[in-house]
Amino acid sequence: MLKKLLLGIFVFGVMGIAVAATGDSLQIKGSDTMVNLAQSWAEQYMEEKPLAFVAVTGGGSGTGFASMINGTCDIAMASREIKQKEVELAKAKNISPYEIKIALDGLAVVVNPKNPVGKLTVDQLAAIFSGKITNWKQIGGEDKSIVVLSREVNSGTHVYFKEHILRKNDPNNKEEYTPRALLLSSSQAIADEVAQNTGAIGYYGMGYISDKQKAVAVAQNEKSPYIEPEIDNVVSGKYPISRPLFFYTNGQPQGNVKDFIDFALSKEGQKIVLETDFVPLAKK
Repeated sequence: MLKKLLLGIFVFGVMGIAVAATGDSLQIKGSDTMVNLAQSWAEQYMEEKPLAFVAVTGGGSGTGFASMINGTCDIAMASREIKQKEVELAKAKNISPYEIKIALDGLAVVVNPKNPVGKLTVDQLAAIFSGKITNWKQIGGEDKSIVVLSREVNSGTHVYFKEHILRKNDPNNKEEYTPRALLLSSSQAIADEVAQNTGAIGYYGMGYISDKQKAVAVAQNEKSPYIEPEIDNVVSGKYPISRPLFFYTNGQPQGNVKDFIDFALSKEGQKIVLETDFVPLAKK
């Protein structure tokens, strides 16, 4: 048994040396929204290139940018554009952030399946997440307190939702999330909480929708149609809460970094986008 274990360690070590020697090891870090998608890309890529090794970790878009700036990842995943202060930090370390749009995403607002509320306007969402509406009965639901769930401040999803829903894309609007909001570390944590809490409401990328949560149809205003967070509605631009997803690299990608990104943008890679419930850049 001990010999088998030592042999396994030796083989793993040799494989690790081979990967390092070929320079085919990639570190991808950042947006939690994109983890499942990037992992699916990585698995298929490594299957086609047996000597390649791609490690994918989350932590939020801010974590991805920090890792790129610190030189601890090859590709930063982001569900928002890089901020000017991050660009300045990068330049101070001779890092040149290069942006590649990689896919599209619709941001789903979800409630517990037992919640009778199934559609909301952007104004109602802003009022809920800023704390102006605090009980479901105010919007046609049961007499139950609303439990607001949000991603933590380091998340690109947190920033996007605040800027596009709470602040309605107005740079002079300083609206913030309600202090009562529970800030959770991942999209999966929000999904899990909504699944077991009948008073909860949260948001995450469409790729996390399951039958344990109910996605809410969203209207731009009371006179607009209520649109479901579905791929066709994101592609057409009808769904009000949609966004691009990005890879960032230090300068234009080269070598194995470029090879991986080319794979993600290929017909095969964009098919994986669709299979993981995100939206390809061009519908195939």
